Amino acid sequence: MRLHRPLTILVLTVLTSACTPRVELAVPNEPININLNVKIEHEIYIKVDKQLDSIINEDSGLF
Repeated sequence: MRLHRPLTILVLTVLTSACTPRVELAVPNEPININLNVKIEHEIYIKVDKQLDSIINEDSGLF
């Protein structure tokens, strides 16, 4: 009986130490790529008076 109790404690200690959880953090080898497929559409509407239309025409040389 004397040898049985210390041997049981030793076996339980070894078995419980083998079940210790381990957390590991590792840096990825490749950079993180984020691909965004974005389609941007816009329309610009300009309303011009008749007087401004005569000033801003192709022959005026402004543009």
